[in-house]
Amino acid sequence: MRSTGSPAATAVATDLQDERLRSREGLGGALTAIADRARGGDLGMIPVVVGLVVIWTVLQILNPVFLSSANLVNLAMESAAVGVIALGIVCVLLVGEIDLSVGSVSGLSAAVVAVLFVGHGLPAWIAVLAAVVMGAVIGWIYSQIFNRFGVPSFVITLAGLLAFQGLMLYVLGSKGSINLPFDSGLVNFAQLSFVPPWLSYVFGVVAAGWLFLTGFLHARERRAAGLSAKSLTLLVIRSAAVLAALTVVAWYLNQTRGVGWMFVLFVALVLVMHYLLSRTKWGKSVYAVGGNTEAARRAGINVKAVYTSVFVLCSTFAAVGGVLAAARLAAANQSSGGGDVNLNAIAAAVIGGTSLFGGRGSAFGALLGIIVIQSISSGLTLLNLDSSIRFMVTGGVLLLAVVVDSLSRRSRTSRGRA
Repeated sequence: MRSTGSPAATAVATDLQDERLRSREGLGGALTAIADRARGGDLGMIPVVVGLVVIWTVLQILNPVFLSSANLVNLAMESAAVGVIALGIVCVLLVGEIDLSVGSVSGLSAAVVAVLFVGHGLPAWIAVLAAVVMGAVIGWIYSQIFNRFGVPSFVITLAGLLAFQGLMLYVLGSKGSINLPFDSGLVNFAQLSFVPPWLSYVFGVVAAGWLFLTGFLHARERRAAGLSAKSLTLLVIRSAAVLAALTVVAWYLNQTRGVGWMFVLFVALVLVMHYLLSRTKWGKSVYAVGGNTEAARRAGINVKAVYTSVFVLCSTFAAVGGVLAAARLAAANQSSGGGDVNLNAIAAAVIGGTSLFGGRGSAFGALLGIIVIQSISSGLTLLNLDSSIRFMVTGGVLLLAVVVDSLSRRSRTSRGRA
């Protein structure tokens, strides 16, 4: 057996490796890592954050009411329903597929809730559960057609868009519109239910603590495996910054009505999906399938199961978003899930940094993307501009996001070949 080197040489090599790892753990190392990813074409959510700052700055200059507490509360509440739908779109886009029927599925779920709750007198929770289960079943049907017959998701969900829009009209019947009782818990939750001020600060503390704990455990696992990890100082600074930001946001929104429970639900779903995508074996499988399906299959990943899970999640989130939209409007009608709901949900996911080519994106993209879209809508409404302007501006922002995504992908491909 040949010797691999003297003990002294081995010790020197170990010290050099430890020194390299420590150099990557501090604040400077974190900034260097971000710069390296940006040079490699992985811009993450930097463009959308910069874009949001620019949009808010311009709209605030044009109308000082835009960043008022009252308007931001309304903006957050209006973002929740479509934001939940966009969260499902993120899951599908991560594997390089698409769902064009989320608007129709959301409208159908709104109709189901209205018919069961108002028409048949069932408890609200049973009506909501039935609508959500229906959404999950629709996603499962999509996945079976996709996995067994190889029909492109574009075609499957386009057919679903038409079929479920017709089914929604059939469920609503000749009336075409069903009002939800204003005194019901469902409508109260979406319109009048806000977090007590003290509890909003508690949520901020919990969120910062959760961020620190998950980061600390992840860093410990990486160090145990001999990999670089974030230092304790960096984790503390990051959590403190998040706590400060959330405290300021909560304080500012509490100047009027505060933080709506419906928006809290949306953020909670984003956090849960972020954890599942970034910290679980299933999440890693989703990114692997989106990055290279054949390589994922050869690595032993059950690709068909991954496709099934994302289609089910997408339709389920569409159903939840439809229920929230109906509760917010206090009605389900023939326009539920129609208009720009479908396009806004897809646009929010893409604007939020989720790649159309699969394998790259984050649950937070749905949150940031829908805030961008709703900010444009709210700002232009305050300026008394026609809705045609809103469509054109949103389309321009969407096109810019896709261009950035394409350039980033080309940069990563070129760097990989080099």
